[in-house]
Amino acid sequence: MAGPTRAVVADDSHFMRSVISDILAEGGIDVVAQAKNGREAVDAVVEHEPDVVTMDVEMPEMNGIEATERIMAERPTPVLMLSAHTDENADVTFEALDKGAVDFFTKPGGEVSMEMSRLKDQLVDIVVSVASVEVGGRTRRPRRPTRGGGGASTVESASYATNPTLVIGSSTGGPKMVEQVLSDLPSSADLRILVVQHMPEGFTGRFAERIDARSGYDVREATDGARIGGGEALVAAGDYHMEIKNYRNGRLRVKLTQDEPVNSVRPAVDVTMETAADVIDDTLVGVILTGMGEDGADGIRRIKAAGGRTIAQDEATSAVYGMPKRAVETGCVDSVLPIDDIASGILDTIRTEVTS
Repeated sequence: MAGPTRAVVADDSHFMRSVISDILAEGGIDVVAQAKNGREAVDAVVEHEPDVVTMDVEMPEMNGIEATERIMAERPTPVLMLSAHTDENADVTFEALDKGAVDFFTKPGGEVSMEMSRLKDQLVDIVVSVASVEVGGRTRRPRRPTRGGGGASTVESASYATNPTLVIGSSTGGPKMVEQVLSDLPSSADLRILVVQHMPEGFTGRFAERIDARSGYDVREATDGARIGGGEALVAAGDYHMEIKNYRNGRLRVKLTQDEPVNSVRPAVDVTMETAADVIDDTLVGVILTGMGEDGADGIRRIKAAGGRTIAQDEATSAVYGMPKRAVETGCVDSVLPIDDIASGILDTIRTEVTS
């Protein structure tokens, strides 16, 4: 039987190193080393060969981004970034994900020790999940360089259903997966896209900007009452559920709420999918990508019951096969696909026969 998860904790604050290490140890994780900067973190990884690294973003001598890049080059190891709630840190955190980090966890503000204690179960869960991710052995990066994706002539000449809507849900390991799917979807499909990624307030705006720059869709962070039509996408705002309020003439409107968390998260995929199933009467597709937990499973049931089509990412290409697995277990998933085939699977569900 495998032993406990082994971790290296890197943070320039002695206090934070101690708090994080104590929380992980209490959660059954073996903290094999601590590091006060990126250089020490790289050395600790090489020496101790841990299962996971918790990496502060800003550190002296070598920051978290440089350290992550070095670790991926010298001894690929799953990295969880620990980031503060600031716009600058949001940008840097996404850069770290580009360098190979699996996911991030936001450090609380205010009374840090009290807040970290409150979040300790979440931190332990995500560290264990990130530790299970395979890095270095498989390539999960977007593989199509063309903005708007789907560059093949067969896609360009395809005919699609009128007013299709796509709801994508993801969590741990999801940001890069969502970026890939949207970059692979041609704007000619004229989808209305709703993205629910488990991500805190302050990060979802930057996430929307990144997808907007990488896809052929007009992507923005959701605001209360926001409307979208074909070729547009909304990313659920951190700390707000995104409900589909109404749908008329091919345009849908969303409502943001701070109702109680669902499946212990806000935004919750289930909220968006279930309200979409209730409101949208045109073609509807639900997709569940990598993530821990069961959020999205009930939403998939509802979309299927409403006559929509459903897709889940496969285990081999999921960073964490939690949400997709729970969705598949409902018996309501039409297709289980590797990440490189998700966009094609979506297009297949909305493609119509071309009459000559």
